[in-house]
Amino acid sequence: MWNTDGIAEPRSVRLLVFTTLGLVLATQVFGHGVAENDQGFLARAEGVWAGPFMYLGAKHMVTGYDHLLYLAGVIFYLGKLVDVVKFVSLFAVGHSITLLFGVLAGVHVSPYFIDAIIGLSICYKALENLGAIRFVDPKVAVFGFGLVHGFGLSTKLQDLALSRDGLIPNMIYFNIGVEIGQVIGLVFLYIGLTWLRDRSNFEPVSRNANVVLFGAGLVLFGLQATGLFID
Repeated sequence: MWNTDGIAEPRSVRLLVFTTLGLVLATQVFGHGVAENDQGFLARAEGVWAGPFMYLGAKHMVTGYDHLLYLAGVIFYLGKLVDVVKFVSLFAVGHSITLLFGVLAGVHVSPYFIDAIIGLSICYKALENLGAIRFVDPKVAVFGFGLVHGFGLSTKLQDLALSRDGLIPNMIYFNIGVEIGQVIGLVFLYIGLTWLRDRSNFEPVSRNANVVLFGAGLVLFGLQATGLFID
C-alpha cells in the first residue's frame, strides 16, 4: 500500500477515495437529518425539555459526519490546542447564531441548497489544506461556514413544526447539546491527528487524507445539488 518513501501508491489513493465516498453515500440520510423516532418526539414536545433536547443536539453533532469532516479539515494542521480552541469556537459561534436565528425567526432556506454549500465547505477546506486556494483568512472562512452549517440543521428542525411552547429554551438546550457533541467528536479527532502528526510519513499521508476529504465533500455537493435540481 505504501512505497519505500512512505508515499501512498496511486492505487491505494484511489482505494481510499472510493471507500470514503462509498461510506458517504451509504450514510447520506444521517447528514443533517433527524432520526424518525427523534422527529416524533420533537414534533410532540410541548414545554421545556432540557435533558432530551441537549441529548438530541449532542447526538446530531456526533452522528453528523458532514460537521465532523469539516472540523477534521479545520484542525488537521493545528498542532497547538489553543489554536484548535480558537478555530472551533469561531465555528461554534457561527453555527449557534444561524441555528437559533433560523428556528426562532422562521428563516427557511432550501435544505438541498444549504447542504450543497456544506459539501463545498469541505472541499474548500481540503483544498486550503493542500495549499491550492486561500480566498480569505482561514478564521473568517471557518466562521462563515459555521453560519452555513447552522442553517443546515435549522431548516430540518423547522420542517418538524416545533411547538412554540418552550421553543426558545428548548432551542438553547439543543444548541448546548450540539456544542457538547462537538467537543466529544473533537477529542477523538484531535487524539487521532496528534498520533498521525508524530509519524515520519505524516506529510504524504496528510496529502492523501485531504484528497479523500475533498472527494467526500464533492460527493456531498453533487448529491445535494441533484436533489435541489429535482426538487
